[in-house]
Amino acid sequence: MEASLHGQKALVTGASSGIGEGIARALAAAGAAVVVNYASNPDSATRVVAGIKKAGGEARAIRADVAKEAEVEAMFAEMLAAWGRIDILVSNAGLQRDAALTEMTLEQWNTVLGVNLTGTFLCTRAAARAMIRQGVVAGVSKAAGKILCISSVHEVIPWAGHANYAASKGGMKLFMQTVAQELAPHRIRVNAIAPGAIQTPINRAAWETPEALKSLLTLIPYGRIGVPDDIGHAAVWLVSDTADYVHGQSLFVDGGMTLYPEFAHGG
Repeated sequence: MEASLHGQKALVTGASSGIGEGIARALAAAGAAVVVNYASNPDSATRVVAGIKKAGGEARAIRADVAKEAEVEAMFAEMLAAWGRIDILVSNAGLQRDAALTEMTLEQWNTVLGVNLTGTFLCTRAAARAMIRQGVVAGVSKAAGKILCISSVHEVIPWAGHANYAASKGGMKLFMQTVAQELAPHRIRVNAIAPGAIQTPINRAAWETPEALKSLLTLIPYGRIGVPDDIGHAAVWLVSDTADYVHGQSLFVDGGMTLYPEFAHGG
């Protein structure tokens, strides 16, 4: 069965660049109409929307800081007023504020937890409320809705110097599983994708020089860095009816980073 999303309405947070952009473009290519959420770069969001439309898809940009309840509620209200429903939420917006534990400020901690984890909560809550109201619609999807959290390999791999980020993604894992348990009776599927190293602006320092890329590749058994399309293709499958029996799972798309590559030769 083809992973078709025709007739479905999707919202992707943090979709103006990087992984979010890749997911938005992939969902649109599979037939979904996509809200491209952004927080601070309208020009980039407009570029993504224009690219989707040029390829024959439907998209609109909506600004909202996902860490702010009122802005999240307003974004969902605008989407529902325009399109009448939401079939897919991809909670992707995320950021880093790296520091050693002893140097990390409360602001750095709260900023990362606010966007990565609280933002996921606020968007998931808003989407779940709408999906419960609309129920399963024959001919649209087997599910009443699909919620996809974009986590990280650092939901399981500790990461010194990034305690706030790792805590947010570890929290996301159990948030996703708990919400999946809670929403299953409503026929709302909830899953996560846990990317490894993906070539995006957030981690440019890790791949933009040959030396940095060589060092990074020692952590990736498959021998290449990921690209946003790798996550986009996985997202399309996970939110399509071809994955209708997949629920409460984290799909690691990481080139083998979680295989403990340092143990490949002894240990």
